[in-house]
Amino acid sequence: MMDIQFADHLPILLMVIVAYLLGSIPTALWAGKWWYGLDIREHGSGNAGATNAMRVLGPILGSAVLLIDALKGIAAVSLALVVNTGFLSTGWFVVYQLLLGGMAVLGHVFPLFASFKGGKGIATLIGITFILFPEAFLICLVIFLAVFFSTRYVSLGSMAAAVALPIVVIWVKEVTLLPKIIFTIAVALFVPITHLNNIRRLMQGKENRISFKK
Repeated sequence: MMDIQFADHLPILLMVIVAYLLGSIPTALWAGKWWYGLDIREHGSGNAGATNAMRVLGPILGSAVLLIDALKGIAAVSLALVVNTGFLSTGWFVVYQLLLGGMAVLGHVFPLFASFKGGKGIATLIGITFILFPEAFLICLVIFLAVFFSTRYVSLGSMAAAVALPIVVIWVKEVTLLPKIIFTIAVALFVPITHLNNIRRLMQGKENRISFKK
């Protein structure tokens, strides 16, 4: 009986592993090495994410890194449609999607293919949010762009959009599914926590702005 139960859950376990491996693709690191022969973790903020890629590699290549990292989140959540062992409720299916998305974020932050030194996972979270909350995502995107283009601080725009997410989802879109609500609140807490150093630099007036001249 135990062997049968394990066999039933093996496809889900495989999808969890695949989601982590997808997240582990170090897009910014590989882009820096392929185009400029540098380790992006040794330049700028030292972070192997899309924001530092924009700062170090320029807005065009940095935007490509952002898009690919977001696609990692989209692909990870979409794995739930590839292997669905018949969840009896929408709530549990969403939990399954969030598990896969969370593994992709974990892979982005601690990538197997880059000595477990990755980015902050924000771009991958963007992909997950786009799949789960497409309309709320667009509203938060407008908030991000408004803050970003007025200040040229990606960190400030990211935090503003993240904090706005549960507000938009709960009060504007009136989502009531508990796993989704918990996810949005987790995002609103997770993003500022990962930006503590950025918050300190913002308060000190030392945060780097994105330049569009490269």
